[in-house]
Amino acid sequence: MNEMTLVVDDDPTFNAVLLRALTRRGLPACGAGSAEEALTLAEEHQPARIILDLNLGGVSGLALIPQLLAIAPESRIVVLTGYASIATAVDAIKLGAVQYLAKPVEVDGILAAFAEGESVESHFTAPDEPLSVDRLEWEHIQRVLRENDGNISATARALKMHRRTLQRKLFKRPAKA
Repeated sequence: MNEMTLVVDDDPTFNAVLLRALTRRGLPACGAGSAEEALTLAEEHQPARIILDLNLGGVSGLALIPQLLAIAPESRIVVLTGYASIATAVDAIKLGAVQYLAKPVEVDGILAAFAEGESVESHFTAPDEPLSVDRLEWEHIQRVLRENDGNISATARALKMHRRTLQRKLFKRPAKA
């Protein structure tokens, strides 16, 4: 394994800014805009560090964690999200991420998260206000979708929801907290 950092984020601007910041710090880095591209680059480069966005074009980045670790088992993964919650933080850590950070976050904060001995509590604090009902619904849908391995029809049945209604909800951006 080399010292490569793989940045996985579907926002091309954020991806480019993060890659440039890592390169300026003397860290080799490559970027992926999709899950497929991330898996290909992980196979190719065996990165030491992976910075993974939680939401990849409406698909949960959490589903990618086990696949990335299967390809590059020595990699350390830090999950970034604009919509932090305790439930997804716990899921990310259980799946093998070493840290879960809420955006916006400084590059130095991301790099510190890769350091040994860091704990989730040191970077993630619960929001002062409870999550909105819409946000809770979004997170519940994402959790049930993960439990059904991304199968829309099975998820719709489990939620007792019409498949098209579920698809419409999944295509929307996550609700604000």
